[in-house]
Amino acid sequence: MLTRNAQVSYEEYLKLKETTDDIIEYIDGIVYMTPSPSRAHQKISIKLGSELYNFLKGKECEVYAAPFDIKLKKDNDEKISKTVIPDLSVICDKSGFTENGYEGVPDLIIEILSPSNQSHDLVFKLNLYMEYGVKEYWIVNPMLKTVQIYILTDEKQYYQADVKRETGYLESTVLKGFKINVQDIFD
Repeated sequence: MLTRNAQVSYEEYLKLKETTDDIIEYIDGIVYMTPSPSRAHQKISIKLGSELYNFLKGKECEVYAAPFDIKLKKDNDEKISKTVIPDLSVICDKSGFTENGYEGVPDLIIEILSPSNQSHDLVFKLNLYMEYGVKEYWIVNPMLKTVQIYILTDEKQYYQADVKRETGYLESTVLKGFKINVQDIFD
């Protein structure tokens, strides 16, 4: 039996994935178990995923919803040490696709907070995605009805580009022309 956030090898993680229905991530030897999403979480994910899918039809980029493994990898990485499962990922560089996921760095990642994973997504993953060069990171908070957008600068630092609460429009800088009403996300 695996305990929450246990230290294991990558091979042990792969074996564990084969024997569990849980959504698990692997970051530097630690397995993180993700809680089952709430009804509100699922509704938001479907709404955002649908909007992104419709916007991206006929374009170079594609959107993927969890569970979809993203093996974060920089050009100089020899081995994978971080496998995350974002709620939504937009990928424009198709060279990293594998049969079971993607190896590389998505252009846009959206995480939808749950009460039990807030600090993980707000702090840990924010820093992780910044380190690996995710160009845009959205954090959706169903409890507060807010969306925070972080943009990666040329200096490889995130700055908070936008925060909307309950109303107003959000626009992506990575996906030129993608705009969504915050109220539509939470209704």
